[in-house]
Amino acid sequence: MFKRKIYDKLLSWKQESDGRTALLIEGARRVGKSTVVEEFGKNEYESYILIDFSVASKAVRDLFEDISDLNYFFLQLQLLYRVDLVERKSLIIFDEVQLCPKARQAIKSLVKDRRYDYVETGSLISIRKNVKDILIPSEERKISMYPMDYEEFLWAVGDRTTYPLIRKCFESGRSMGDQVNRKLMRDFRLYMLVGGMPQAVDEYLSSNNFKSVDAVKRDILRLYEDDFSKIDPTGRIAMLFDAIPAQLNNNASRYQVSRVLEHSRAGDILELIAQMRDSKTTLVSYHANDPGAGLSAAKDLAKFKLFLCDTGLFTTLMFKDRDFTENVIYEKLLNDKLPANLGYLYENAVAQMLTAEGNELFYYAFPNETTKRNYEIDFLLARQGKICPIEVKSSGYKTHASLDAFYAKFSSRILRRYLVYTKDIGKDQDIFCAPAYMTAFL
Repeated sequence: MFKRKIYDKLLSWKQESDGRTALLIEGARRVGKSTVVEEFGKNEYESYILIDFSVASKAVRDLFEDISDLNYFFLQLQLLYRVDLVERKSLIIFDEVQLCPKARQAIKSLVKDRRYDYVETGSLISIRKNVKDILIPSEERKISMYPMDYEEFLWAVGDRTTYPLIRKCFESGRSMGDQVNRKLMRDFRLYMLVGGMPQAVDEYLSSNNFKSVDAVKRDILRLYEDDFSKIDPTGRIAMLFDAIPAQLNNNASRYQVSRVLEHSRAGDILELIAQMRDSKTTLVSYHANDPGAGLSAAKDLAKFKLFLCDTGLFTTLMFKDRDFTENVIYEKLLNDKLPANLGYLYENAVAQMLTAEGNELFYYAFPNETTKRNYEIDFLLARQGKICPIEVKSSGYKTHASLDAFYAKFSSRILRRYLVYTKDIGKDQDIFCAPAYMTAFL
């Protein structure tokens, strides 16, 4: 099993909760939820039962129809799974709990009983049909799980020294040196290609073959499309998802819904966008109409950009309609020969890294009075009562017209400005220039 940061959150919950709450782990399919929770059960408890509702028998499901007699419930559970439960020393895992809403509703009574600890995992947890007609337990503590971040990826490939080094350099502002930066950027581009889905990382480590890795990622994308068809049988969510790379390539100031769904506007599909966001497969960045410290209060639900939860999946989705042998993106990106019009790969990587650090995504676009194009701040972060604008470039150029125009417009609201690019760490005026692999520290 790969080392995952969420394991420490599980340990903290176990210690702090002491059975008073259940833990619900949400995340897209195949991000590793089941694996890490089962490992947690093996390591931290005397015994555990994992109920996988994707394969659970009718006898198991029927137990949740009536839990008025918990002694009978636990007796049957132990018989069905042939596991002895020890009071306050055993864990019961509800895996893919969205497939059995009654089990999720039972959490209220089970936690109140306090004999055992409970962890739930699931994807599509918040989709309407999965919460219809059940009482959502207030005893749940929710946390989100994402694909492996860059540090976790480095751990997986056996590198425990690089990440602490780049953190120290970021905090001190000390130069890495051009040669070291080129090596670190190449390592980071490998992460962008493989991505953070554990299956894809495992395939890369075992085969060292991008074609095999790409096949794994295509399988995951097909799983997501199957899920989309269950959420929305009309196929609109699948169409919106598939069009994400093309929409970012258009370099427009928002996702242009009418280009994907004829006769539709953003305001018509807000529920679909919310469902895509809730599926955790898609990251939504909202336009902040009046950028300030309270970004959530200024977001425009009808103006948004969409990204994939994983840049490795994004790379594959870009060429989903082609056979891998026709796809030169792997070679070009790894060797830093990426065409300028594929720079939005870096934008997706930055969105993924900011999200993994717990940031909501916001951006800001405003007109350039001298040209027909907009200025655009790719991402906005709220820090210390002010905002930090971020401009992302797929090159080493330090041009930052949007950051400059934004500063002229909102200087009193700005804490610091960031340019994320591919060259060594540095400063240009008061702008902090950071290589893309330092995004997590912004």
